[in-house]
Amino acid sequence: MASVLHCNFEVDYGFEEQASIVYKTLAAVDKELQPDKVKREMTVSDGKIFVHFEAVEAQFLRASFGAFVDLMVLVTKLVEEYGVADSS
Repeated sequence: MASVLHCNFEVDYGFEEQASIVYKTLAAVDKELQPDKVKREMTVSDGKIFVHFEAVEAQFLRASFGAFVDLMVLVTKLVEEYGVADSS
C-alpha cells in the first residue's frame, strides 16, 4: 500500500467573523480538481482556519497546497481591504 503524505497548517485571523468569511469563501469556490489524489479538510474555530491535506504523491500535495494558499491570500487581502460589513 502506498503511503499518504500529510500537511497541516493554520491561519489566525484574530477575529471569528473574518475567519468565517474566508472559510466560507474557500469552501464554496475551491473544490479539489483531483479528489481521488488529494483530500483537503478545513475547519474554523476561535478566529482560526485549520487546513489538513492528504495526497498520494508529493507533486499533487505541492500543487494543491500552493494553489490553495494563493487563493487564501487573495481572499484574505480582500477581507482586509474592504473589511467586514457593519450590521448596525
